Amino acid sequence: MKSNLSLSVYSDWEQKAKQYWEEKNYTQSAKLYEAAIEREPDVKSLYWYLGLMLLLQGQEVEAQTTWFLAMTEGEPDQVEQWTQELIQVLETEAERQRITLGDCTTAWIIRQHIREINPTDINNLLHLVGLSTLLNTYSDEVLVEFGILELFQSNVIVPEDVNNDLLLEVLNNVLDQAPQQPLSYELVETTVPYLSDIQSYMGVLVPVIYQLAYSRSQHPLAIKFTEQGLKFDPKHPELWRCLSTLYQDIGEYAKGIEVAKHCYSVMDNFPDQVYATFLLLRGLMSAGGRWTEFCTTIENYQLMLNRLLEEKPTLAYDLAVRSFSTTFFFPYYQDQPRENYSLRRQVSEFIQSNIETQNTETVKYCRGWKSRSKTNILAEKRLNIGYVSHCLRNHSVGWLARGLFQHHDHDKFKIHSYLFAAQKNHNEVQDWYVSKSDKAHGLGLDGKEVAKVIYDDEIDILVDLDSLTLTSTCETLALKPAPIQVTWLGWDASSVPSVDYFMADPYVLPEDAQDYYQETIWRLPNTYLAVDGFEIAIPSLRRDELGVSNDAILYFTAQRGYKYNPDTAKLQLQILKAVPNSYFLIKGMADQESLKTFYAEIAESVGVDCDRLKLLPLSPTEASHRANLAIADVVLDTYPYNGATTTMETLWMGVPMVTKVGQQFAARNSYTMMINAGITEGIAWTDEEYVEWGIKLGTDENLRQQVTWKLRKNRQTAPLWNAEQFTREMENAYQQMWQRYIEGKN
Repeated sequence: MKSNLSLSVYSDWEQKAKQYWEEKNYTQSAKLYEAAIEREPDVKSLYWYLGLMLLLQGQEVEAQTTWFLAMTEGEPDQVEQWTQELIQVLETEAERQRITLGDCTTAWIIRQHIREINPTDINNLLHLVGLSTLLNTYSDEVLVEFGILELFQSNVIVPEDVNNDLLLEVLNNVLDQAPQQPLSYELVETTVPYLSDIQSYMGVLVPVIYQLAYSRSQHPLAIKFTEQGLKFDPKHPELWRCLSTLYQDIGEYAKGIEVAKHCYSVMDNFPDQVYATFLLLRGLMSAGGRWTEFCTTIENYQLMLNRLLEEKPTLAYDLAVRSFSTTFFFPYYQDQPRENYSLRRQVSEFIQSNIETQNTETVKYCRGWKSRSKTNILAEKRLNIGYVSHCLRNHSVGWLARGLFQHHDHDKFKIHSYLFAAQKNHNEVQDWYVSKSDKAHGLGLDGKEVAKVIYDDEIDILVDLDSLTLTSTCETLALKPAPIQVTWLGWDASSVPSVDYFMADPYVLPEDAQDYYQETIWRLPNTYLAVDGFEIAIPSLRRDELGVSNDAILYFTAQRGYKYNPDTAKLQLQILKAVPNSYFLIKGMADQESLKTFYAEIAESVGVDCDRLKLLPLSPTEASHRANLAIADVVLDTYPYNGATTTMETLWMGVPMVTKVGQQFAARNSYTMMINAGITEGIAWTDEEYVEWGIKLGTDENLRQQVTWKLRKNRQTAPLWNAEQFTREMENAYQQMWQRYIEGKN
């Protein structure tokens, strides 16, 4: 009877103690545990909880004393059992503090006491490392203090004892927060072999690699982790794809090409081989000057794409997203817009089908706007305009989109910016765009997550600034999170089926382009692009340092390796040959030796001395590059892919230029820009006219001066330099698109 009464009383006080505990009234809870110990001093668990209540009050010494006294009279096996009971009580409370209460500091303190009790509890040590990342105190010193690397390296840890989910979470946090710490790399090297499923780590590693490269601008470190990942999984397709891309991005083109070829050799299935061939094309074009190998590769590659479209396999999701870009290089290869666009459209439709099939729930969520009644939508409303891009930073798009953001009417339009691969470090241009947005999101590279954010913001018109230059953007557009989707500025139209409009003007696309574009072409009245000007620094190029006289004629080209075409290069050197005392300044983001050999071979075939070719280093900043353009007498444009930003900069600096007009968007950029800058001198429609204009502008100083004078005078009046007028025209287009939408005319 006494025993039953005792148990009943025990139950009542225990519930009260728990209530105090949950209310953080640890003092009252401790008093109840003390009273219980007086009643039943042999119940060891009461000491564990009393000590915990003291610890939660900050009385660490008293807590330790309470636990120690409870164990003093025990036999070794009893002490071991009691120790495990105490650790379990502390473990449970540490997790409650971290997960339920969000109190990582208290969880840290509790786990430090577990560490004192059992210094080699590997999962507790992992928890401590993880908590240090949550508390932003993680560093190499944390790993050294805990001795965690030595424990893993000692081979005393049994893999089955390691909590895989915990280890993955810790690795993810460490790599996200401090991948640059030297011991972070060693932590990965040491611990990943203990994982039962290496692929689970690959799911952590790949996003980290992209973040390192594109959000933190730490390409060498991204390469280091990629190569480490390949030690764990030597045939991982995404890591090989990453490695090739990263080497190309840092200008190690030979390595990037070599890795692309190896990537092809280790791929077991055909779709992976197709993408590996795309990477090879990317490497060859990035290097510049490898035209013969590029042509052979792209001809074979087109056959591969045709086979892929015939077989229409289900692609691994990551590969499906990446494959949006697989038609990217055809406009650099040939000015055949119907053929190029047809292939691009078929590939985009195939990829979108793959994405929709594998993301039914996400598609349903992102297209929830379809259930909104159009009868309740106002024509006259403040439209939510969303701009999505990875380029609103120090990038061509970042420089060229500023006029639109500067002059937007925020009374009529709420401007949202969705920054893919947002820069983690301070970026002045990115910060400027954020300041000009009513709402801005710094995001990663997950297109699905970005699409959900866009849908949640109830965007009316989503404007894509990337096209095929970022496949994550294509993924977002394919999910269709906004009722109206538009592509502008970043490239030609992507052909993603869910895009409604492509922004153009009267010149940049031929009149019959709508016959083969699936997007509705929206032609603005003057120009599809305008800026208010560019920042100019102090020039760093001097004629005497280049070894040329003041009366020499300097032709100039500045493009990345993609755009160097042997047919156009031959025309450029024919101009050089015909103009005495002339030189050709060549600047490009490319393999300098490859580019030098490329032009030297063509110069020899034309009969031009290679001493008249001057390869220039890249400028340290965009502003200094623009200033250095002033050294040129004439800029010679590329074809079949013109300059865009470089053309705008050339015209702003008042430098005459020669361009050949083609049929595709990429071959008409300079044409529309020159027209909208107020000049026609230098616009050629044939190879012969290109050479004629080059010679005429090189030999006729008066003509050059007239063109320069017109360009500088027209800065005040030309549509190309009137960003405010251009913004009103874009906004008018948005309002008309919205009206068409609510009328059901999209």
